[in-house]
Amino acid sequence: MKAAELFVRCLENEGVEYIFGIPGEETIHVMDALVESKIRFITTRHEQGAAFMADVYGRLTGRPGVCLSTLGPGATNLVTGVADANMDRAPLVAIAGQAATTRHHKESHQYYDLVNLFQPISKYATSVVAPEVIPEVVRKAFKRAVAEKPGASFIELPENIAAMQVDKRPLKVQSPHPPAPPQEKIEQAAAVISAASYPIVLAGNGVIRSRASSALRKFAERLNIPVATTFMAKGAIPFSHSHSLGAVGLQVKDYVACGFDRADVIICVGYDMVEYHPHLWHKDGNRKIIHIDSQPAEVDEHYILEVGIVGCIQEALEAIADLAVPKPVFPAANLRRTIVEELTEHKDSTAFPLKPQKILWDLRQVLEPHDLVICDVGAHKMWVARMYQTEVPNSCIISNGFAAMGISVPGAVAAKLVHPDRTVVAVTGDGGFLMNSQEIETAMRIGTPIVILIWNDGQYGQIQWHQMRHFGRPSHVAFTNPDFVKYAESFGARGYRIQAADQLVPTLRRAIADNTVVVIDCPVDYSENMKLTEKLGNLVCPI
Repeated sequence: MKAAELFVRCLENEGVEYIFGIPGEETIHVMDALVESKIRFITTRHEQGAAFMADVYGRLTGRPGVCLSTLGPGATNLVTGVADANMDRAPLVAIAGQAATTRHHKESHQYYDLVNLFQPISKYATSVVAPEVIPEVVRKAFKRAVAEKPGASFIELPENIAAMQVDKRPLKVQSPHPPAPPQEKIEQAAAVISAASYPIVLAGNGVIRSRASSALRKFAERLNIPVATTFMAKGAIPFSHSHSLGAVGLQVKDYVACGFDRADVIICVGYDMVEYHPHLWHKDGNRKIIHIDSQPAEVDEHYILEVGIVGCIQEALEAIADLAVPKPVFPAANLRRTIVEELTEHKDSTAFPLKPQKILWDLRQVLEPHDLVICDVGAHKMWVARMYQTEVPNSCIISNGFAAMGISVPGAVAAKLVHPDRTVVAVTGDGGFLMNSQEIETAMRIGTPIVILIWNDGQYGQIQWHQMRHFGRPSHVAFTNPDFVKYAESFGARGYRIQAADQLVPTLRRAIADNTVVVIDCPVDYSENMKLTEKLGNLVCPI
């Protein structure tokens, strides 16, 4: 068979359902092989959109999302999405066509050393140098992508190699189980927790990746310990749970930070410091830290461990819960009460443009617990992280490692492919929306109904927020927008504009019922940003 056919069979062997991408001259052999394949190729309108789709697919399923481009400018367009997946710990395999190997040694049209380009933003990057190595290359790329901590792999397939004949077959897929945590470390951790006056859990996305959310909830209940999550771990414990303190991650002190200030032991479970650096929650370095993860802790002066447990997170939590002495009284009741009360402060607001708190309250009332929110990056991300009440793991997807704008619309398309029975809402700012809004055409063409809720303020709101905090004035952040309703309709989608606070709930319900791609233009009052900054700057801890 052709090497390209073997390549596709290897992808099938890995369980690939979708390949997101744009065909090119250098990938024609692969594209032709896909005609006879059960893999569904999703033709996107930009390679960055394809990479973000693969990114979110990997995040939701735990299996590598796959994206494909041609050489040169097609491959460089993949870079942001690949980097995002790599730093957000989402398994992804990126494939790019390449010029024939006979022209790699000299100046050549569209040729660029892609392996060296992708090396710093992936766990594994390689070129197929001969057709016989395809089974090993593909198997290694997928194995590396899913291994903790998950991330991106990159494969370059030169066009002349793809056209060669080969007699090979795919390799057996094997996945290791994480090792059992050492009993000695379990006993040490249980002793430290038993002696603690005010322990607190900081749960990261590793809890969700390892399917340990149920074990975390039982751990908190059994030992009577409060739990805060990072942005990417929202839903690891339901927000409605009595032991949940919501999400942490702001660069300024928030209510939940009071729990860390009070704590004498901080139990970090599946925690990843790319999200929320320990100097923000452990400045003085005098707390005892217990690290529970599948990987050893990163070296950092603010993250010196009392106990480090490397192994299966679920088994570690269950074993410690059986040994440690529960706290007689839940220590964070007042703190949780304050956090919950803040969520309801503006739920009946009639102000227009809408307050961020009101938008998120209304969205939560409309969506079911398992429905999905795919959040873009910008000022709205801070509000979603703080105030969107998440009950189920992986039902609120936030990019907070690399934190790349433009992820929400393509990400929502992938989310709908993964969960066609759930409502999917892309929550985005007007800045992030226009970075990949071309994927509305993709969504319409392949029939993935999604709701796109645009927080419209006519500027890069997150940057303006920082400028106002530091300098008291904005600088070059304003822009103008098209008519988003007409823009949606030009794709054959539907568009609605919110003109009063009481219109959002019925409009969201109508958009879901429309069962197509719907864009909602919702003006937002970001004066609440500075009000929040002032409020938190004068924060008096309730504990």
